Amino acid sequence: MNSDNDLQIAGDILEVPHLLQPPRVHPATVAEFAGLARAIAADRSQWAHLVRYDATTRWYHRLRTGPGYEVWLLSWVPGQGSGPHDHGRSSGVLTVLDGTLTERTGRGTRALAAGAQRVFAPGYVHEVVNDALEPAVSLHVYYPGLTEMPMLPQSRLRSTGGTPISPHCEARTEPRGATV
Repeated sequence: MNSDNDLQIAGDILEVPHLLQPPRVHPATVAEFAGLARAIAADRSQWAHLVRYDATTRWYHRLRTGPGYEVWLLSWVPGQGSGPHDHGRSSGVLTVLDGTLTERTGRGTRALAAGAQRVFAPGYVHEVVNDALEPAVSLHVYYPGLTEMPMLPQSRLRSTGGTPISPHCEARTEPRGATV
């Protein structure tokens, strides 16, 4: 029986730096954008001190930008919501950081607790609301950066079922420089 293992045959790949692909400075795939959101979510020191709560409107803050993408931090006090909307030509990733948000689509309603992550493609129609009794915080990554967020009538939630890219899908609610 041959006892050679891959390490004995090829050597330690970490000792051969020219074989390693350099890590990307900026994400380029859906999985990498979802990973970026998870990494930011896991490091509260990047965002927790920035969060503000506003009783009159949802608060939001652009946390980061990169080539072709934006990362937004949003807070939601009980009762605040986005209204039905899509994201124009942008795709995105929503990650709930604290609290619970409710997403409504033409396919139904689902609660998104802290840690839940949703991925969506252009044309995905939904509404996000804080139906809970406690504030919530969410992180939204848009690629390309969000340039429009068409608001839609409630009837669009009943007549369309936004088609998510994956079973973990959601969206964001503030276009660049606008209060929705």
